[in-house]
Amino acid sequence: MAIATFPGFAIDCPDTLALAEFYATLLDWQVTGDEEWADIRPADGSNCISFQRVDDYRAPTWPSQDVPQQMHLDVIVGDLDAGEAAVLPLGATRTEHQPGDTFRVFLDPAGHPFCLCVE
Repeated sequence: MAIATFPGFAIDCPDTLALAEFYATLLDWQVTGDEEWADIRPADGSNCISFQRVDDYRAPTWPSQDVPQQMHLDVIVGDLDAGEAAVLPLGATRTEHQPGDTFRVFLDPAGHPFCLCVE
């Protein structure tokens, strides 16, 4: 028997509400919080990703490890081209280095790498 359910993640960033809005729109979740701490959750409240403001935030440098990526999210999409077309207007940036064919690497508005992946 599992001790816990879906783990929560807290992601460091310079602007909690802006980054929460980015991921909430991507996942069709809702945002709560303020400029210090924000959460996003699906309508059923079953999962949570949190965003905490960090004063001297330094964005990861990917694929270089000068500033390590620290973590990244993999988001499953049905079609990579459609997923890319959807995340770019939200503020994502496609990275120049694309190391695979079944996923694409992007940077969120705070510079964290995240991947769109097909199953």
